[in-house]
Amino acid sequence: MQDKATLEDALAIMRDLRTRDAWDRAQTHDSLRPYLNEEMHELDDALREGDDAAMCSELGDVLLQVLFHSVIAEERGAFGPEHVAGSLVRKMTVRHPWLYGTDTERTPWEQMKAKSRKSLAEGLPTGLPALHRAHRLQERAAGVRFDWPDVEGPIAKVAEELEEVKQQVATDGAVFDTHGVPSNDARHARLEEELGDLLFAVVNLCRKAGTHPALALDRANAKFQRRFEAIEQLAAVRGIDVRTAGLEALDKLWDEVKADEAKATGGGGAPQ
Repeated sequence: MQDKATLEDALAIMRDLRTRDAWDRAQTHDSLRPYLNEEMHELDDALREGDDAAMCSELGDVLLQVLFHSVIAEERGAFGPEHVAGSLVRKMTVRHPWLYGTDTERTPWEQMKAKSRKSLAEGLPTGLPALHRAHRLQERAAGVRFDWPDVEGPIAKVAEELEEVKQQVATDGAVFDTHGVPSNDARHARLEEELGDLLFAVVNLCRKAGTHPALALDRANAKFQRRFEAIEQLAAVRGIDVRTAGLEALDKLWDEVKADEAKATGGGGAPQ
């Protein structure tokens, strides 16, 4: 059973630590930034693994950061924890006018937000990962109805962008120097642009299909890692060195691993 306490208990400890502990008292908004970033990643790991105990603990660590910043701001006379809570309540009330206002129908949030936004990227954090930023830009564009009516449009766009990548490779070739590092020349810049367009189109396809691209890629990463580690284990049992085995041998092991997975789950489906 998890320990229980109230938010007031947590806030009281945070204020006490700021008074009586040298390290906690020395912290500033800026000095705490790396810790917030780390705690968010640790929480994400717990969410990914579905570990309730870890999730509870990591949510507590994130809450600590929220309270820490709130108390520091309170000491400066800028705002306090109650203002943070007030901001949350106000935001949720405004975002749900069909529940807390006079609207009779639910309105998509991005359409509501677009009415007060001066530009597409206004308010988007500069440090957002590129994949997530692309998704948010596309959501915002959809908020002003710059969007396809269904998933067929993004599917066609992905096919179009893939064809342009093929044409660029056919024209300039895949540009690599002798060390396997992409060349920083005009040919590489053209190919990079086309590949960027393809990735952006795939992100839009994910959005329109109701899948967040970061989650889809995260699961694909996990699947690839799981299968390749199974290849390494299988190769070790058979005395195969994966570093020198070559593509053909590794591809056979890959197919074997996939077949074993299908048997274990009782599934089939198309090869991946």
